[in-house]
Amino acid sequence: MMGGERERFVAVRKNGDGDLTSFQTSTGRVLSYEQALQEVQTGVIAGVNVFKGKDGAPHIRGDADGDPTNNLDQLPQF
Repeated sequence: MMGGERERFVAVRKNGDGDLTSFQTSTGRVLSYEQALQEVQTGVIAGVNVFKGKDGAPHIRGDADGDPTNNLDQLPQF
């Protein structure tokens, strides 16, 4: 992590329902959804945030930057 740049999510894994289950970071690490939630909340991962869903559980979403190509659902699967 040169220059203190934070990691970003570059690929995702989905289950049969299309729900995100794990993430690959720009450094090649693979995080479970739970690990990813913790790292987003502590500021390790850039470009995403955690919000409380209608189900009351925390969920990860991309920052609203007006660019649909970096939405988590648009990332390649690994």
